[in-house]
This record gives sequence, C-alpha cells and structure tokens, in this order.
Amino acid sequence: MVVKLDMYQAAAVATFMLVIGQLLVDRIEFLRRYCIPAPVVGGFIFAIAHAALRAAGVVEFDMDTTLQSVFMTGFFCSVGYMAAFGMLKKGGIDVIRFLILAILMCCIQDAVGGFGAKAFGLDGRLGLAMGSIPLVGGHGTAGSFGPFLEDLGVANATVVAVASATYGLIAGCLIGGPIASAKIKKYGLKPKTSATGTSTDADAPDLGDGEIKGDNLLPAAAYIIIAIGLGTIVSKLIGMVLTMPAYIGAMICAAIIRNVRGDSTPTTEINALGNVCLSVFLGLAMCNLKLWQLVDLALPMIVLLLIQTVIMWVYASYVVFPVMGKDYDAATMASGFCGFGMGATPNAMANMSAVVKQHGPAPVAFMVVPLVGSLFIDFFNAAIITAFANFL
Repeated sequence: MVVKLDMYQAAAVATFMLVIGQLLVDRIEFLRRYCIPAPVVGGFIFAIAHAALRAAGVVEFDMDTTLQSVFMTGFFCSVGYMAAFGMLKKGGIDVIRFLILAILMCCIQDAVGGFGAKAFGLDGRLGLAMGSIPLVGGHGTAGSFGPFLEDLGVANATVVAVASATYGLIAGCLIGGPIASAKIKKYGLKPKTSATGTSTDADAPDLGDGEIKGDNLLPAAAYIIIAIGLGTIVSKLIGMVLTMPAYIGAMICAAIIRNVRGDSTPTTEINALGNVCLSVFLGLAMCNLKLWQLVDLALPMIVLLLIQTVIMWVYASYVVFPVMGKDYDAATMASGFCGFGMGATPNAMANMSAVVKQHGPAPVAFMVVPLVGSLFIDFFNAAIITAFANFL
C-alpha cells in the first residue's frame, strides 16, 4: 500500500519527528557530544521505520516535498545575511589563511569523491555527495545539493549525501581532539599568558546569536522574503551561464543587502528564523530518505569516507597546524578544522571547547574558526561544488 502525504501533511510529519528528535537529543549524551541535529535524529528514526515497513510489504510513503525547497531557500538566505565581509579584515590575516585552507580542503574532498566514484564505476557527480557537500557543507548543504544533483540525473544523491554528512559529524569529533592533544604534547604548547579565554565584545564576530527581540521578527522575515524574491532573478541570470542550486541567488542578494545595510540588519532574528527553516527543511529531507537505495552503494561509501577521514587527519596535522603558526591556538584551530571540515561549525566549537577545557583558553581560535565556518565557507563551497558538478 502506498500512502500519499501532501505538502502540509509531510511538513507535519517532519515537524513531529523533529520534536521526537529533540527529546532524544536532550536525553542521550552521545547525541549531544557529537552535536547530532534533532531533525537528523528524528528523521533517521522515521527513515529506518519506513524502510522496515516497506521491506515487510506493509506500507510505503510518498511524500510531497514542495515545502522542502521553500524552507531550504529560507535557511540559505539567512546564511547570506551572516556574511559580513568586513569581518575578514577585522579578523586579520589568520582568518584569510584559515579560509584559504578551508577552500583547498573543499577542492580536495570533491576531487577525492568525484574521481573515487569514477574508480568504482559510478557517476563522478555522485562522488560529490561524499565530498565537500556533506563534509564541509554538513546536512544543510547535503539536503540542498542532493536534489540538485538528482535534477542533473544523478540517482540517490540525496540519501548518499545525508548519510555521509551524518558520518562526518561523528568522524570530525573523533579525530579533532586527538590531533590537538598530540600537537600540544609534542611541542609543549601552552596558552598565551595574555589570553582571557574569549574574544572581546569588540572583536567577537556577529554570528546572529544575541538576544531575540520580538519587534525585530517582522523586519527579519521581510529581509528574508525580499532577498529570496530578488534572488530568483539573480539565479535565473546565473543559470544562463552555470547550473547552480536555486538558493544561490537568495544567498548573494542577502549578502549584498547585509553589507550595504551593515549593523542595522536584524541578524539575530534572521538567524533564528533561518534555524527554524533549517530544522523543518532537514526534517523533510531526512523523512524522505529511501535508505534501501544505499545497499548497492555501501562499499564505495565506506571506502571513500574512510579515505576522506585519513586525508582530513593528515591535512589538519601537517598543513593546518603549521600554516596557522604551530602554536597553541594553531593546535586548537586544527581540532576545530576537523569539526567543520567533516561535520559542521557546532562540531568545531565542541572540539575546541574540549581542548581549552583541558589545556587553557585559545581566543584566536575562537575568533577565526566561527568566522570562516559560519560566515564565509558556504559561499566558496557552493561555487566549488558547482564547478566540479559541471566538470564531472
């Protein structure tokens, strides 16, 4: 029996599973330790149950995911509003160097994924779903670029990307701490005596995590909706030259508006609305996963993701650490790089928090990593993925 769910029913199911996921995250230490998002937890439960019911011949769900693209665009538009490019200058040369390292890692991951998939006789573009899409990009990028690749004719891209992103969350946390600890022990590194543990208010990046004001919610929603509307025009213009996801135009317009308007932009409220969009979008993407499609791809995924993990270990240890200065902050940044290079920025912050809790404060690391991971890398990663998708 096939049960069809319209877009409202699908959104309701996804939101219900999001709530279930949040309850589990609040109660299970493993999920909190590795920063597994609530919609991923709830969505995987639904996806596993769906696969079991289908295998038993009981029922299969056909979900209308129209609203998934709406919430996806809303989320990435909010990301665009976080990109205050003046922060690059404010963050200094360390931010530029760290960003360049992250961009190079995106290229490496996509090259490994793309050409590795071809080595297994698969579509090279499917390898991107095991490259920077799920790793540097995380679940948000996985859920958006998966359908984009499928529109290009790449079967099973979404389920591969989301599964790879979940692996990356755990792997990034597992390797980050040991790398930092090994460097600190080997070189006898210690925090700078002038470090206070956190950046000053004047230096702290605006990540949209301040106090939410009710009066700013309507203007924040207006900012998002206007940028999305303008973004459709930009996306069509870009589409004449390159094939790119539909949300790119909204991100570009949001970034332009933010950098023109400056501090008057209600970033905290925009970020809050964006997080709501992300949660529902991920819930829809996860609930619509067809896990039975992974069976034939298990071996290539295991091999390529293990290769990506080894590369990240080597890169963080022998490239990120020395380039960032071979000091205590550099060791802490290396652990953070593993976090968002394999998973997401919250994983990077969790890795670095574990390091500083044991060894002492690293204010430079806590300034640089969030700036790159939360504000800038998504722009460059999207461009790199698109270039590889068109090349492969």
